[in-house]
Amino acid sequence: MPTVTKLSLSKDKINILLLEGVHDNAIDELARGGYASVERLPRALDEEELLERIGSVHILGIRSRTHLTARVLEAASKLMAVGCFCIGTNQVDLKAARRLGIPVFNAPYSNTRSVAELVIGEIIMLMRGIFEKSALVHGGGWMKSAKDSYEIRGKTLGIVGYGHIGTQVSILAEAMGMQVRYYDVVRKLALGNARPCETLEELLSVSDVVTLHVPDTPQTRNMIGAAELASMKPRSHLINAARGQVVDIPALAAAMESGHVLGAAIDVFPKEPGADNEVFESALRGIKTAILTPHIGGSTVEAQANIGTEVAQKLIEYSDNGSTVGAVNFPQVALPVQLGCTRFLHVHENRPGMLRKVNEVFSGRDLNIAAQFLQTDPELGYVVVDVDGEVDELEVTNDLRAIDGTLKARFLFPGKR
Repeated sequence: MPTVTKLSLSKDKINILLLEGVHDNAIDELARGGYASVERLPRALDEEELLERIGSVHILGIRSRTHLTARVLEAASKLMAVGCFCIGTNQVDLKAARRLGIPVFNAPYSNTRSVAELVIGEIIMLMRGIFEKSALVHGGGWMKSAKDSYEIRGKTLGIVGYGHIGTQVSILAEAMGMQVRYYDVVRKLALGNARPCETLEELLSVSDVVTLHVPDTPQTRNMIGAAELASMKPRSHLINAARGQVVDIPALAAAMESGHVLGAAIDVFPKEPGADNEVFESALRGIKTAILTPHIGGSTVEAQANIGTEVAQKLIEYSDNGSTVGAVNFPQVALPVQLGCTRFLHVHENRPGMLRKVNEVFSGRDLNIAAQFLQTDPELGYVVVDVDGEVDELEVTNDLRAIDGTLKARFLFPGKR
């Protein structure tokens, strides 16, 4: 059965629940958009707590520690959209959300500068052996030596994944005098004096420092294993601020203990603690030339502020006009607002004839379709329709919901007249 959302639900009646201390920018952005019924909690909720709360929630905002299971989503009878105020969406059962007609939004680019700056700092820390020297001094020792301590100027930085973060790292590194080489599975235009490598092996063999900026896909999991580490330039350095599954950690530990890889800075791991009080376990613990950080590449005040603004804007646009641009599990639809029109949204299983049935609901009432945008993928269809004329919103929406294969149907307020 399609999910029922109350018709003509005014913005002040749309219940929004934000978890895990989402930034104030999100609250401010929602308030500017006219959304006043917002509750913010400083922590994550477990599954049972979510089941108690989710039934009255129209929009849910989470970060990385709240897990939205199929069970929770199926109990969310009023839920219109989910906003992940972070980069990843692994904490959400995206297939279940999609099956229920719930788009999920995130902020994939708001922390790029923060990650890029951390990488530049780690390049310098690794090349100068700062972490090991600092730990020694903290223990009362003293080692004033230039051994294995180098300037980054003139050294070669190899960037694997030349996307939003990789290109920012490239620009910053070149400004500091480094020679930049990059490798990407998609042909990318070089920025500045950066030069592409034809293969990953070529990049590994020429780089003094290798930094990884790739997504988590079946192709990238363990893409840096024992063979790739052996291909790296002797006594070079590795940085991973991308995804935890990209590097074979035991293989990296072995390469560091042998001295082939001189140093590494790792911010993401295959298995990470679920809470601050859990013990972190890794084969890299205790290796003096390994900089280990707790997945904080994008954890800056500025990044969290940007994320708060970006995700809130996406949620507002979906609630206000049905735009799904930026949704990770939904067809991408954005229909410009038509003045004087009434807008309807229809989410359905991708079956032959669905658009015809939707249009018959309007043509049967002599309503003119002023604008329409349908986008489908193999499983799901999403159409936004603007109609002219006097509209009985309740009748039309009920008829749309009655179409076999409907997941959700919603009426949006009439446009400005």
